[in-house]
Amino acid sequence: MAGGLSTPGETVAGRTLAILAVFEKSLAPRSLTEISEETGIPLSTTHRLLAELEAWGALQRDDNGRYQIGLRLWELGQHAGRQVRDIARPLLQDLYSLTQETVHIAVREHTDALYIDRVYGTRRVPQASRVGGRLPLHATAVGKVLLAHEESWVREAVLAQPLESRTPKTHVDPDALRIELDVIRARGYALTVDEVRLGSASIAVPVFQYDGSIGAALGLVTSAETAAGLERHLPALRGIAHRIQNSVGPFPLRTLVPSRSSRSAEVASAQRKDAIAPDTRGR
Repeated sequence: MAGGLSTPGETVAGRTLAILAVFEKSLAPRSLTEISEETGIPLSTTHRLLAELEAWGALQRDDNGRYQIGLRLWELGQHAGRQVRDIARPLLQDLYSLTQETVHIAVREHTDALYIDRVYGTRRVPQASRVGGRLPLHATAVGKVLLAHEESWVREAVLAQPLESRTPKTHVDPDALRIELDVIRARGYALTVDEVRLGSASIAVPVFQYDGSIGAALGLVTSAETAAGLERHLPALRGIAHRIQNSVGPFPLRTLVPSRSSRSAEVASAQRKDAIAPDTRGR
């Protein structure tokens, strides 16, 4: 019997992890009894392990005495986010070196594409967003890729909102967008021209999570006059997207998003870089 427990093959570590796994699907606070029932661990053992987890800071109790994820465990998880960004950054630079175009990576945040990182090319491209900036999902190549691979209820919720026309060429008809998203999902990439900023064009591919769900979108932006040749970059885009997926492994790509304080610092840094190189910015 491992760890002094009554059930053969179960360790203290295994039961501790089982308790933490209760919060994996939902962060809703749980009572002692609920945690015991969900894990199948005896009530007395659950109570002892919860007390140890609370003392360490992995869990904390709310005003009603129910358990929830503690700040120390959350802070520990932030290291995974930094690791994910550290993994993705050199791969983004590899993509730039292969294409010589402005490249970026984005995740979905509500109804927007949130731009997490970008490497600027040397071509003059009309500015639309910067690192830490947001653009509507329906108007950008990265946004359309994210939306195309989301669950159907997410797509419908976004398309039910008023869709902003960023330019006269922005696609805002919900029925037409549904068809376009189906095409994007089937072929595996999105193209936009003049939709978010006149004079710019972009192409994007999905970056999937370890479990096959959509995690992020990897994109490239150039001038609209060169839009006809964007598909030649697909092998590089798909290759780098696959490398990001394999390198990140089970870490959620959502952890690419920095905390609010570090995000503010990154945005300020990006703005300083933009001020130095105003002609090399793109969508």
